[in-house]
Amino acid sequence: MSIQRKGSCLCGKVIISAAKAEGKIGACHCDMCRRWGGGPLLAIDCGTDVKFSGEQYIRAFRSSDWAERGFCAECGTHLFYRLSQNGQYIMPAGLFDNSDDLVLDHQVCIDSKPGYYNFAEHTPTMTCDEMFAAFAPAQ
Repeated sequence: MSIQRKGSCLCGKVIISAAKAEGKIGACHCDMCRRWGGGPLLAIDCGTDVKFSGEQYIRAFRSSDWAERGFCAECGTHLFYRLSQNGQYIMPAGLFDNSDDLVLDHQVCIDSKPGYYNFAEHTPTMTCDEMFAAFAPAQ
């Protein structure tokens, strides 16, 4: 089920409204996500209907051929992972207010997960190759 979620960056300069955010968290263990945030990216699929106020503070970095990562230029908060093909936003779960209803539902790039952490929840998992085969645009 998707619902509207609102949130902000750490300094409050960027306000986010996601009209159709999923209620399930996915964890990405890939090298890029871990380098970006110091650990796995715990994020929710927010679709394409995402609005920002304070856009002048948003910077984006094209991290791959298929996506870019956005952050607040003022406080450095990670704001989104956006797919180039369709504009879909995958956003850190911690950005959103009132998120106690979220459930860890799946993990991707499980083959890249280091041995120094494990989640207690048992979720479906995909390797990086399996994820790219399922979701990446054909090259």
